[in-house]
Amino acid sequence: MRCPFCGHAESQVKDSRPSEDGAAIRRRRLCPECEGRFTTFERVQLRELTIVKRSGRRTPFDRDKLARSIGLAIRKRPIEPERVEKMISAITRQLESMGETEIASSVVGELIMKHLKELDDVSYVRYASVYRDFREAGEFATFLGQEGLSDGEEDGR
Repeated sequence: MRCPFCGHAESQVKDSRPSEDGAAIRRRRLCPECEGRFTTFERVQLRELTIVKRSGRRTPFDRDKLARSIGLAIRKRPIEPERVEKMISAITRQLESMGETEIASSVVGELIMKHLKELDDVSYVRYASVYRDFREAGEFATFLGQEGLSDGEEDGR
């Protein structure tokens, strides 16, 4: 593991333990060159996943891309980072446990929507507006009506 401070190629593991959510190993490292200390997280990957896009193009599953996508939906929402991390880990575990190595992007999108709906209605609608590719306000209104969100339910009115 390269040192983020000096770029030295080797580092020493000083401590290793499970992360709080149990989905990763937290390692404290020391660079023998500059004596910088840093932390890394290593995740267990059950299998290599490939995402099949609507166009038929195949790309490797990227947990960071999943996190960025969710991050856009939840931006400026009062959601604890730990809850988001647990949701990302849960989605990743669900995808890995499906038994398939190739997964349609629509399956990933639907899983994200399911989890976001449980987490935060506004984030759910934000994600859905991009995922469902709404082009007109009427499509938004129809979606909200179908989801039971248009009557003020999302903020307790």
